[in-house]
Amino acid sequence: MTSSTMRAVVLEGPGAPEVLQVRRVPVPTPRAGEVLIRVRAFGLNRSELHFRQGLGSFGSFPRVPGIEAAGEVVEAPGAELAPGQQVAAVMGGMGRTIDGGYAEYTCVPVSSVIPFHSDLPWSLLGAVPEMLQTAYGSLATGLDLQSGQSLLIRGGTSSVGLAAAVLARRLGATVVSTTRSASRVEFLSQFVDHVVIDDGDIHDAVRDVVPGGVDAAVELVGTTTLRDTVLSVRKAGTVCFTGMLSDEWAVPDFYPIDFLPNAVRLSAYSGEASDLPAEVLQGFLDDVAAGTAVVPVGRTYALDEIVRAHHDMEAGVLLGKGVVVTA
Repeated sequence: MTSSTMRAVVLEGPGAPEVLQVRRVPVPTPRAGEVLIRVRAFGLNRSELHFRQGLGSFGSFPRVPGIEAAGEVVEAPGAELAPGQQVAAVMGGMGRTIDGGYAEYTCVPVSSVIPFHSDLPWSLLGAVPEMLQTAYGSLATGLDLQSGQSLLIRGGTSSVGLAAAVLARRLGATVVSTTRSASRVEFLSQFVDHVVIDDGDIHDAVRDVVPGGVDAAVELVGTTTLRDTVLSVRKAGTVCFTGMLSDEWAVPDFYPIDFLPNAVRLSAYSGEASDLPAEVLQGFLDDVAAGTAVVPVGRTYALDEIVRAHHDMEAGVLLGKGVVVTA
């Protein structure tokens, strides 16, 4: 490290994408239990859009946003990780209660860091951490998905939806996925077994594909479609509520006995770095390098394009994950 300052995106308070300002600020100094990371790339996440808009009760301003990053260890005072080690950093308050990944350097708790080794470009590696952690956690923790089962992904063209499809098919599951746009069916068909056009009422169409209903479902659209999703699942099946692409956070007048069909289970997933084992991350990256798995990147941006990136994310025009490469 040759400079005591770095370029970072600073958010003084909520507002439109234009409130995201690239500034030169001091490089953070790690303490015991922390890791200083040279950020090479970071993914864009809808929760960062919510934070920038001032939605929810989490976090404080001013803040460097970003709940994830990929890069290399610069310093770990506790010697938990060696300088130069490639790492992913996820959650642990990043971008909310501590400064996050929208910067050339970030300082995070050791517990938020997952090591890996890969020759893949940073434009791909930057897309993986939060996307894979959320997708894997939804399938493994939220659903306990097994080989041979059928899975519905509601919100299939989102980055997490695409990653969940890749993981589920690698596991040996049959994947039914949704999109609201007929123009995206061909794209989505690359990743899943069956595509259903989502008009808000799909449970009959899903049951036409999988008689009796799917074994499991990941809800990524949110509360507006959750009732229809639970109707798509068989008895003793499970729905995992993971995402809120619709920006609707609560079910009005929720009455469980009326809302949930008999014997359909509802779970939720919101995880941390500890939910993504290092061997799972490494195995996924190795499969990508071997050509047996894909990273669904929609577009890459430079740090100076962060306002444009948030406009694109807010407009929903990205097919796959948005990634910012810092250098």
